[in-house]
Amino acid sequence: MPIVEAVILLVVLVLVSNVISHYLTFIPVSLIQIALGLVMALFWEIEIPLDTDWFLLLFIAPLLFNDGRRFPKRELWQLRGPIFANSILLVFLTTVVGGYLIFLLVPKLSLPVSFALAAILSPTDPVAVQSISKRVNLPDRILHLVSGESLINDASGLIAFKYAVAATVTGVFSFGHAVGDFLYISLVGLIAGFVLMSLIELMRDVLRRQGINDVVFNTVLQIMTPFVVYVIAEDVFHASGVIAVVTAGAVSHAQESRLIEDLPELKLVTEKTWNIIVYLLNGVVFLILGDELPVATGKIIKDSQFSTFQAVAYAFGAWLILLVIRVVWIYLYQGVTKPKRPSFRVALLAGLSGVRGAVTMAGVLSLPLVLANGEPFPQRALTLFIAAGVIIISLVAAVVTLPLVAPDNPQPLQTRASINDTTDDDFVVTDESEELESIHRLSEAEARIYIMRLAINAIEEQRRINNQRAAYDLILDYQFIIRRLEVQIRDDSEMRQLVQDEVTLRQVSLAGERSALERLHVHHQISTRAYRMAIKSIERTTQRVTRQSTSAISASLHNWNVALHRLWRRLTTFSHGKKTGNQDTEWQLIDRESAKAAIKALSKYLARDDVDPQKLDKQALYHLVVFYRNRIERARENQRVSRTDYATQLNKLRVVALGAERTGVQSLLEAGNITWQMSSRLRQYINYSENVLMMSLSEEAE
Repeated sequence: MPIVEAVILLVVLVLVSNVISHYLTFIPVSLIQIALGLVMALFWEIEIPLDTDWFLLLFIAPLLFNDGRRFPKRELWQLRGPIFANSILLVFLTTVVGGYLIFLLVPKLSLPVSFALAAILSPTDPVAVQSISKRVNLPDRILHLVSGESLINDASGLIAFKYAVAATVTGVFSFGHAVGDFLYISLVGLIAGFVLMSLIELMRDVLRRQGINDVVFNTVLQIMTPFVVYVIAEDVFHASGVIAVVTAGAVSHAQESRLIEDLPELKLVTEKTWNIIVYLLNGVVFLILGDELPVATGKIIKDSQFSTFQAVAYAFGAWLILLVIRVVWIYLYQGVTKPKRPSFRVALLAGLSGVRGAVTMAGVLSLPLVLANGEPFPQRALTLFIAAGVIIISLVAAVVTLPLVAPDNPQPLQTRASINDTTDDDFVVTDESEELESIHRLSEAEARIYIMRLAINAIEEQRRINNQRAAYDLILDYQFIIRRLEVQIRDDSEMRQLVQDEVTLRQVSLAGERSALERLHVHHQISTRAYRMAIKSIERTTQRVTRQSTSAISASLHNWNVALHRLWRRLTTFSHGKKTGNQDTEWQLIDRESAKAAIKALSKYLARDDVDPQKLDKQALYHLVVFYRNRIERARENQRVSRTDYATQLNKLRVVALGAERTGVQSLLEAGNITWQMSSRLRQYINYSENVLMMSLSEEAE
């Protein structure tokens, strides 16, 4: 398959995997991507050609640069000593001890290949570590340690992997030469990353002072930075491009606070752009892993030296060796750093948090096909199979153990491949013990509902006769969002009651609409054809309401059905030529009178002795009334406004609503109902809405 078509297919499958993950939340998206890659290889027989040099450059450079950008400061900076010790010493211990144990476990692997395999398996997925650690409530010190270590051990693991592979390819290894080489490539890589990033920042600052401060230009410049830094460090200085890009990312992160005052939009655009890049790169890596599995598995099955069952056992054994090393290390670390007796449970949970991810897979897929003498790389298929097996086993082990250790926390396991809209604050664990227990903390959905209701109240206060249509349109939009959020926070019993209330109120209002249509038809105010079309529409709506379908697919199909019927109605009226104007007036009459009759029917229903309005869902009733009032305003003949006037009215009301939302966030924060992090996300949402409004205004002005 041509490379362009292969890239398009991989991106599409990344999107499909995340759609599937939305419904199968208990399965990490990485596992779904591996399965899709396997399907791609088995059914479509697609092979992705891999080249070591471009694969490391394309995947490792941007991923590690982004890790450097996201390096948390605060508490993690206080633990910089243990974190760097963990990321270097633990990787070294895993490479040497783990590699030797894997060599004993798998006699078909040479010692250098075993070291290479252990080295590339030592890095852990930082997002997965954070996800698991938050869920199982690890002690703060251990949480910060494993989180920080997971952000740095990629570089040390890849360096150790590179040395082991070089020893395998050349057949030469000198400890003294290796130590000198390590010091050179590490220090020079560190200096190169710092200097190159400083020069790039200086160049960007000079360009900015010259007036070249375009956000798109600066975003592209930052996206290209890791590739440039990696290539220069590797090819020009012959140093570690891995350490260079991590250092460059950290320098970039340190410089952002200086630029954010001048270019706040740059921060927003670059963060979203990096989220997209990491999202795609991680997904593509696991898809390629799934695509490569049949090749490795096929070679293993055909290999007469060992059985497939043995290969699976080797993968499980390798994972167990790495787990034991990690658990023992964390257990000993607890004993050294605190006087109390160390907890084996904490050590085990910290060990299980070591999920392997995209960096491991990108590294092992970059294994060369041949040695320096032209012979095939020894047991490359088995090495790939064991590495893939350890990744899959670590993901499955985390999925299986999480519900056991944290049954009250249904939050799914997150990995790099499922990263979305995270910030540095997500890597900081706040101390909740000092907070007052009497304060009711709102979830983000509850907080958004609160501020949106404040926005609706502000719109109602600004509603006048001349802007009622715009006001009701905006209120209706807010109502739809509120209803979606309420579905997230209500339990099953509340949802059943809500659905029942909506069904009852809709049936009453539809009965009122039907009575209005019959009256209009009897008095010859509308034609028989229009009457029949309107009655059919009510019957379809009644059937849908009676079924109480809450399926998203059913709702979408209904919306498309309604849209198609409206389109058909317009086409049929247009085909009648001169009758179009009269028929438009007829449908305006139908909409206006049926909506009035529906509101009147609801009023009569609420006034009945056997109905208690207090027990009905007030939000459902308000939503329905606004819906019909909106329809009345749209059908008024004497309240027609031009598109320009309507847009002006709508934008003024949106500004008022956003101001009310911003005030609501501040009041919730001052009352202690939300955290600083949540208030930041809510304000960001409001700012995005305001940016969209300003963008639409500028487009209209042009």
